[in-house]
Amino acid sequence: MKALGIAASGMLAQQTNVDVIANNIANANTTGFKAGRAAFQDLLYQSDNRAGALVADDGAIRPVGVDIGLGVATAGIMRLNTQGGMTETGNQLDLAIQGRGYFQITLPDGTTAYTRAGNFTLSPEGEIVTNDGYPLDPGFAVPEEATSVQISADGVVSVLVPGEMLPQELGEITLAGFINEAGLRPMGNNLLAETAASGAPVLAQAGDEGFGTLRQFYIEASNVDVIRQITDLISAQRAYEMNSKAITTADQMMQTAVQVR
Repeated sequence: MKALGIAASGMLAQQTNVDVIANNIANANTTGFKAGRAAFQDLLYQSDNRAGALVADDGAIRPVGVDIGLGVATAGIMRLNTQGGMTETGNQLDLAIQGRGYFQITLPDGTTAYTRAGNFTLSPEGEIVTNDGYPLDPGFAVPEEATSVQISADGVVSVLVPGEMLPQELGEITLAGFINEAGLRPMGNNLLAETAASGAPVLAQAGDEGFGTLRQFYIEASNVDVIRQITDLISAQRAYEMNSKAITTADQMMQTAVQVR
């Protein structure tokens, strides 16, 4: 009887589904977080009779086959890269991307990671860094005497320095885009890594064609819809229970067959 293995694969799949939903809910207030969704696919089929096979000498063929599926497996976890809401903070180093694109972050080993979380701060050396101290790429050194930092919608970073009438321009923030954003690998700490599936990054200035603009004094909130996640959680729980019931039923049928023998 295949039902035991089939139902067990369904329970494992729904367990993965619940894990993904739980992670979404846990990160409902994480800056720049993108919700995930578990995707499933059916397993191999055991064919007892093929559709289209001859069933008579006159050329009649079987209109349908007897193909018994062997269960389900997790195909992947899809990241839903929809825009999160904008939250005003009043912090001059908070940035939100309105549209497509990622901030580039330089890691301690020299590699580049990518993020939508724009809640930046200053290091002791005046560099614009993440909450973990990783510098924004390209880097900027804000002068100690600067009274304020101004970041335009197209990413131009300027500072006001006492004694100067005009803002002093430090440089431009460059955004990165990917042909397959879902292929980026999550690293934790709001960071994503390039993979062969994501493709190489395409760099552009904020506001260029196909890229979003920057909004200073705002951060992008998580795009998790908590109500939707709770609904999906209930559906996953019911599916898990039904697969458990299928195992119980298969066990009872096997027990009855043993008693008959």
